[in-house]
Amino acid sequence: MHDAGRIVVLAVFDEHPEDKRELGVVLGLLDAGDDLTNRKTLPGHVTAGAVLVGPDGRILHILHNVTQKWLLPGGHLEPSDETLLQAAGRELAEETGIPHHVVIRHGETPLHIDIHPIDANPAKGEPAHQHFDFRFLFRTTAAIGELQAEEVSDAAWRTVGTLHDERLGRRVAQALR
Repeated sequence: MHDAGRIVVLAVFDEHPEDKRELGVVLGLLDAGDDLTNRKTLPGHVTAGAVLVGPDGRILHILHNVTQKWLLPGGHLEPSDETLLQAAGRELAEETGIPHHVVIRHGETPLHIDIHPIDANPAKGEPAHQHFDFRFLFRTTAAIGELQAEEVSDAAWRTVGTLHDERLGRRVAQALR
């Protein structure tokens, strides 16, 4: 991901210079030679997220089994993922059962990068670490499909105002205009 990751990070910086702090962390780790695509990389690694907007402008949230929190769909990269955008679309389809052909991506560049802490998970042998979540905007007119029961126990459409990150909420609202 080193060169491709740098290109994505710089593209986000061009569109959202206010994300300098988050982007600087990721660039610093890339410059240090860290493989941010590997979920074992510490102090953190990249994940890909989807902000899916329905026909009425609400955002799809999933109830994540492990955290018991309402989150946006997304997750770790797989070796078959060629891009972060592809990873976000794959995770969206896997977790929500909404097929690729009824989802339209809104651009090639992440709408938002969120850095958040992940608690240690002794069952998986994972220490506490960080996720650098590259979030992409998608639209659909489809209904929620069959949820990925191993990871997701519920899904719901919520208003943009319920997003936990105000910056992300503003960007989604702006993109929908």
